[in-house]
Amino acid sequence: MLKLGVIGTNWISKMFVDAAEATQAYTLTSVYSRREASGREFSESAAIYTDLEAFFTSGIDVVYIASPNSLHFQQVAQAIEHDVQVIVEKSAFSNPKEFEKIYSILREHPTVHLFEAARHIHQDNFKAIEAQVADMDVISGATFVYEKYSSRFDAYLAGEEPNVLTRTFSAGALTDLGVYPIYAIVKLFGLPEDVHYFATKLANGADGRGTAILRYADFDVTAQFGKMANSYQRSEILGRKDTILIDNIAELGDVTYVDADGKSVEISTTAPENPMMAEAQVFADIINDPDMHTDEYEELFMLSQRVNMVLTQLRQSAGIEFPADHA
Repeated sequence: MLKLGVIGTNWISKMFVDAAEATQAYTLTSVYSRREASGREFSESAAIYTDLEAFFTSGIDVVYIASPNSLHFQQVAQAIEHDVQVIVEKSAFSNPKEFEKIYSILREHPTVHLFEAARHIHQDNFKAIEAQVADMDVISGATFVYEKYSSRFDAYLAGEEPNVLTRTFSAGALTDLGVYPIYAIVKLFGLPEDVHYFATKLANGADGRGTAILRYADFDVTAQFGKMANSYQRSEILGRKDTILIDNIAELGDVTYVDADGKSVEISTTAPENPMMAEAQVFADIINDPDMHTDEYEELFMLSQRVNMVLTQLRQSAGIEFPADHA
């Protein structure tokens, strides 16, 4: 069983730990938090560390990192240097420069794997979408929507600077919510030929919401996402006369295929109660038997690298810079 360490004591860390332990492939042994009280509140049984060096030498096999985006690079690098397997929340890194540096460190530690926790692409309902797209004669375009009002936006309106809405932490709508549709787009259709991002910027220069257009040879894909409002619009993938309808590109609760005659067929199955179980199992399988899963791991790593590149290109097209870009 993999000894799991966690950096970050927020709700998504709790969800991942629950999912990981439900697979029976992991057991939580260590938690890093800046404050011991927060760590103990997160887990009553795990060892709590407020020092990263002590945390990484505590005997953990794999670390799940859910700290602010701008901290990922240094924490991932430190984990790899301690030969600890890494699962890092999306967005993994601020820019391709950071990604390349991490890749260089990984080459010096060939037994270590790096996974980006894009949970939706591992779910059965996403695989059903992939299979249906592969079976469609023509793709004419697509629109993916993930717009969800953030509880932290109230804090922003009150004059605060929440981590998820500031460029200081390499954050904003694109890197927090937009990463879901962008991941889906790149996974389904590959690298675009051109990208444009039309961002609604906050007073601090971060993007609160926006619309991204990814251009392919024969079609365009639009991604709409944000943290300033709620949207209940479905996502669509257009064929010629047929269409795939998706209730939510991140949650993937219901997926329907409408054929050329207008007949609707539900291609989704009941979504799991914890949407992170599938990715937790995939990561454990690769770690425990890397030779059997070499191709799968390389595909996931390349996908993560491509998504990082597209996110950076989109951000640059909107004139949004992170402090990490100049580090």
